This record gives sequence, structure tokens and C-alpha cells, in this order.
Amino acid sequence: MSVAQLAAPQGGRGSPPDSELELEGFRPELTGYCYRMLGSTFEADDAVQDTLVRAWQGRERFEGRSSLRSWLYRIATNVCLDALRGRGRRALPMDLSSPTPVSVAVPGEPLGEEVWVEPMVDPADAVVEAETIRLAFVAALQLLPARQRAVLLLREVLQWSAAEVAELLDTTVASVNSALQRARATLSARGVSTETPVRPLSDAERDLVAQYVSAFEAYDIDRLVGLLHEDAGFSMPPLPVWLRGRDNLRGWYLGYGIACRGSRLLPLSVNAAPGFAHYKPTGTPGVWEPWSIQVLEIADGQIVHLHHFLDTALFARFGLPATLS
Repeated sequence: MSVAQLAAPQGGRGSPPDSELELEGFRPELTGYCYRMLGSTFEADDAVQDTLVRAWQGRERFEGRSSLRSWLYRIATNVCLDALRGRGRRALPMDLSSPTPVSVAVPGEPLGEEVWVEPMVDPADAVVEAETIRLAFVAALQLLPARQRAVLLLREVLQWSAAEVAELLDTTVASVNSALQRARATLSARGVSTETPVRPLSDAERDLVAQYVSAFEAYDIDRLVGLLHEDAGFSMPPLPVWLRGRDNLRGWYLGYGIACRGSRLLPLSVNAAPGFAHYKPTGTPGVWEPWSIQVLEIADGQIVHLHHFLDTALFARFGLPATLS
């Protein structure tokens, strides 16, 4: 049974949860759903916790007219809609400005964490559909009004029927279908969809990633930029500045980025893409400290974008060591 089938309403009557442990079994899939709704790993954690607490405290009000899973998704959707009410959308730096030439690019002041789409480590049990956890897809979702976002995820990712979504959102089937059509058009304009397949890395792409690690850890910048597409992008949330093009990236690595010389990379799978926990030298020989979570976008045998998420709180969230030594 697929993830979408697992998350879709199963029909029939359900029964109240027997224990908090039973509810905990839904945490991974609910986290994937809330992450896509909210664009934030930390907010998703909070939303799921709130969902499970509300479900347990309100278990006596569960009437069994739907499955327990459907009931939990109803609660989670309402939690997310409440969280999204009255706030701005999350984004990636490329959504907010044009690229900056390295000659005038300076790190500048970071923007608040609430501005940015955050990365998410892929769950070991693949509880989220890979094509809808990609950074480009999650960032595009944030363009949608909150209820359109919920409609698209419930209909196209979790495979709920229009009638089931209408019941959850207390609206009509016609309204659900209209919202889905508008959401599809917005995503299409961004060049993403729920049907864009995510395939495993090819042997050549795995070799490309290995070459990137080797070049970065050796800080061989000529070799590193040779792995990049000529128009490759480079971003560093929460810093709003971002760059494009091999020459600009070479200048950055040899300028402001020079402090990353001697870094170490630990492999991760992040947002259905190759990623790394980037540890930077501390000044103490043989000790490295958290610096960023890197996510690589690859197309046509080259790296087309390098995301660097500088929020080191992500290291603890992802279960990564506090230092390397």
C-alpha cells in the first residue's frame, strides 16, 4: 500500500484511540503533511504535537463516523490553518530578489526565521511522497492561500476524494474543485507539480556528488566550480543575498567563504535530494562545529543550485552531533 493510500480515508467507522502510543504511530506521516503546509520543520513538529494532544484530550468526542486517520488529518489541517492565519508566506532567497554580483555581495543582516522555507531530512520509512517534499515544490506551495494548499495536498498527494475534502473543510465539492484548479495553475506557472517524478541518483550523479565532497573538503575551488552548471545558484538563508554563475561562486568561495576551508561534510538525504551537514573548523585542531545544512540540486549531470541553511538549530533537530572531532 502506498503512502498516499495509507493517508487517504479508508472508509467505514473508526474507534477512539486506545492509548497515546496508538496516536504516536501517526506522527511521521502527519509531520510530512504539516511540513508541506507550513514550510517549516520546527513548526511542523509543533503542529503535530498540538494535533496529537488535541486528539487525545478530545478522544471521547470521536464519534467513529470516519477512520481515526481521517479524524487526525482533520485536526492537523485545522491546526495548520490556524497557524497560517494572518502571517506572511515562507520563501527561498531566489523568491525575494534577483541574484547579486559577487563584487557587491556582502552577507548583510539575516532575516527572521519566519521568512524562510526550511529543509527537512527524508524520513527513513519514506512517509512522504518524494516529489512533493522537494524544496522547489514546498516553496511553490507557500504561494498558495492556506485553504488551497490544504486542498491540493489532500486531493493530489493524499488522494482524498473531493467530497471528503469538502467535508473536512466544511465547504462544497464545487469549491474544492475550483480551489484545486487554481492551485494547479499556480504550481504549473512555477514549473512544479505533484506528478514530477523523483528518481534515484544515477551512477554518474552519485559520482558527481562524491566529486563535490572531495573538492569541497579539499577546498579545491577550480575543481569544485567545474562541477557546477555555468548558471548555478548559491543561497544561504537566513541571509537574503544569493548568487548565480560560476565566476560569482568562485569569487565567493575565495572571498567571504574562505573561512569554510578545511570543512567536513556528513551525508544526508534532504528534501528528496543529496544533502550534507556542513561542519566548519573551530580553530582548535581536529574539532569542527556545525555551520550549515547543504542541499544540492542536480540536473543534466551538473549541480544547478547549492542551498546552505545556516540555522544550526537544525543539527539537533536532525539528530546530528554537536561537534566532529
